[in-house]
Amino acid sequence: MTALALVPAFPETASFALTTDQARIESYVRQSRAKSTLRGYRSDWREFEAWCNDRGAPAMPASQEALCGYLAACADRGLKAGSIQRRLSAIAAAHTTHGLESPTNKAAVRLCMAGIRRALGVHQEGKSAVLTADLVAMLAHLPDNLLGIRDRALLLMGFAGAFRRSELVGLDVQDLEFTSEGLKALIRRSKTDQEGEGQRIGIAFGMNETTCPVRAIQAWLAAAGITEGPVFRHVDRHGNVKSERLGDRAVALVVKRYAHAAGLASEKYAGHSLRAGLVTQASINQVPEIVIMRQTRHKSSDMLRRYIRETTLFRDNASARVGL
Repeated sequence: MTALALVPAFPETASFALTTDQARIESYVRQSRAKSTLRGYRSDWREFEAWCNDRGAPAMPASQEALCGYLAACADRGLKAGSIQRRLSAIAAAHTTHGLESPTNKAAVRLCMAGIRRALGVHQEGKSAVLTADLVAMLAHLPDNLLGIRDRALLLMGFAGAFRRSELVGLDVQDLEFTSEGLKALIRRSKTDQEGEGQRIGIAFGMNETTCPVRAIQAWLAAAGITEGPVFRHVDRHGNVKSERLGDRAVALVVKRYAHAAGLASEKYAGHSLRAGLVTQASINQVPEIVIMRQTRHKSSDMLRRYIRETTLFRDNASARVGL
């Protein structure tokens, strides 16, 4: 097996009707997972397959001994527990989609992974949040051209809407409704809404024209002549707007570019910094959690608090109130 298809392997005795419809069936099955998830699974599977081939062991079905050896090798080369767990998920998906029992369920594999988590720890170092002052500093370095107009809209919309990267670049013109109070944005699909039920959020007019996300997106659409289709698109070095939608990785590159220009440590910032920034700044400004959650679409307040824990370390702190 040279590639991870991640679609069911139908038996050769399948009916003619099933065989002729297989491409359509496989298309729907692929849509059961996000494209980014499939991309990561394929990459992880290729790595595991290559590791097995080097040792003369079958990758599918994989033995629990081989899998434990692979997990140990991943840990020895410095991968974090979360990255190793993701590889386990890819291996499990590869087996189950081919009708095989997943070796990841074996007791020895579970114990090995538990030991790795305990040895390495599971703490994840998140990216720094872009606060309002940081965002203003970043906006000061925008170029005075069409690219600058686009990036202003992208940064301000990403921050004010607490968008995930895929949600931001996934916006179409038809998803935007401008009103006298601000902008209503329809998020057709998200991490917590994989079936596309849709979520609508409101983005209010800003107090300052240069930092107003609503005016920024209006300016971009007008300057780029975009009336339908993707909102955020590529702009080439000649200032031509392309029809192709920006990829989600482009959001991270934009954030890093202007973070660096503003004198911030760009390696600590990424696309998620805008979403984390809205949560953090709103918490600092004492916005109630339930109001923040309406904007971020978090299902759990516990998840929301992961964003704001660092900012509240010294707010109402016990060590500051014991007379030292």
